[in-house]
Amino acid sequence: MHVVIMGCGRVGSTLARSLEDRNHTVSVIDSDPDAFRRLGQSFNGDKVTGYGFDQEVLEKAGIRRADAFAAVSSGDNSNIIAARVARETFGIEQVVARIYDPGRAEVYQRLGITTVATVKWTADQVLRRIVPAGAEPDYRDPSGTIRLDNLAVPPPWIGQRTVHLQEQTRSRIAWIDRLGEGVLPTRESVLQEGDMLHLVMREDQAAHAYAVLDAGPEEN
Repeated sequence: MHVVIMGCGRVGSTLARSLEDRNHTVSVIDSDPDAFRRLGQSFNGDKVTGYGFDQEVLEKAGIRRADAFAAVSSGDNSNIIAARVARETFGIEQVVARIYDPGRAEVYQRLGITTVATVKWTADQVLRRIVPAGAEPDYRDPSGTIRLDNLAVPPPWIGQRTVHLQEQTRSRIAWIDRLGEGVLPTRESVLQEGDMLHLVMREDQAAHAYAVLDAGPEEN
């Protein structure tokens, strides 16, 4: 892949080096040429001074042959404008924009621009580690309808078939972490001690799901 990155701060420079370590080619755009020092001596990609929403600058960075574009500067407006230029003018399908305002991030997510809401993501990560299990999911889709929860299999469910847990909790097991490996459950799968479940459920069904998980399986 060839990836164009706008912004050579800590995120942009780390992303650029990570992509290059995976044998992809990278062009980094920043309005401050001193920022390129973060890339280090071993970086082999292109360094383009300018603004990532300037079409000529994007051309110099190889946007026409790019497979993806990431706007990760410190400015929400710049990131969104650059992301839209990459998507709408140059037809780049894989476009990601870093957005600090979570409200705006959700709006652009619905418009088809993948966004990373930095502040909200960090706050959510902290929140999940300080509140009781089940209070906050590992992931919630942009509409707020679907959530993904990660939890240890409750003791009452050990030895039960996964299909019964799904039916009674009205959830779906996306996968199970078992002995260091990911396992996709089948209708015949049985829950084991130590299993970590990744449950997908509707937000409005979460209270029911956790009540059933705590109470244990109903007798057939």
